[in-house]
Formats: sequence, structure tokens, C-alpha cells
Amino acid sequence: MDDVRLSKFLSLVLRHKPQKIGLTLDEEGWADVEELLAAMARDGKVINRARLDRVVANNDKQRYGFDETGTKIRARQGHSLKVDLKFTAVAAPPVLWHGTVDRFLRPILAEGLKPGGRQHVHLSADTETARAVGARRGKPVILKIDAAAMQAVGHDFFLSDNGVWLIAAVPPEFLSQE
Repeated sequence: MDDVRLSKFLSLVLRHKPQKIGLTLDEEGWADVEELLAAMARDGKVINRARLDRVVANNDKQRYGFDETGTKIRARQGHSLKVDLKFTAVAAPPVLWHGTVDRFLRPILAEGLKPGGRQHVHLSADTETARAVGARRGKPVILKIDAAAMQAVGHDFFLSDNGVWLIAAVPPEFLSQE
């Protein structure tokens, strides 16, 4: 398994289905590194700690992080599982961005951005990142989010360690197409 496939597998077990390999996450989404490596080995995916460290360090989106002791690992955001990542609301920039594709535009403009199967909607601080996110599914469409207006009426924004802005949802009145 190459490093990209390994990273995608980590995303599956650390964000969505730890039970697939008999792994248990704690209430904050952490998994014990040694337990993760053992569970992966039982599933036929034998890797060592050095390779895990390399995959985490080289992930282009910095999706994973170790705790301060280096003995636990978790996905930084994007969970479909109920976990408490202990985010604290922070002031967002006045404008944030979301990348999508044309086939989703009509329902988004009508109903707003919803997290779907995840805990939060993911937003970007710049149009380049939003464009790259949208381009994963086709020709990107960039949406502008009036974060200042949202904050003014009480919406909370969170910032993940890897720079992804998170929010519960974005109502349609705060969206415009760029």
C-alpha cells in the first residue's frame, strides 16, 4: 500500500469507521498509536511507527495529528463519528470561502451549506484553497461566506490545527457565488 492509499485508509478509520479494524477512539477522537498499528496489522496492513510518522508529516492537507506525548493520533476534523475535538470558538476573518461544483450549487444557494454526514462545514481562508477543494469533484465553483455578518448574529467559527475553518452550517443568506 503506497502512502496516499495509507493516508486514505487512516482517514477512514480515524474519521468514520474505526470498528472496521477493531479500533476504538476515545470521546475526543484519539486512538492509541500502538493499538492503531496492531489493529492495522490484524487487518493485513502492517506498517511501523516510522512509516506512520512519515505519512502524517507528509499528508498534503495535514489531516492527522499526534498528541503532545506522541502516543495518540487523531484526525484533525472531518469526522462522521460523534467526537468532541474540544474546539474553542474564535474570530474568523470577515470573509471565508467554500469550493464546490456546479451540480451542488442550486441546493446550496437555496438551503445553505450543511455538514452532510460530518460534524462541521469546512471553509477556506482563501480562494485558491477553496478552488482546489472544489476541483476534486469537477470544475470548481467558489462560494463567498460573509463570516463577519454570521459572527455578528452569533454563529461560532472554529479553526482546526491545519488551518481549516469549521462551522455547524452556513445559512443561504450569508452565501454568494464568487
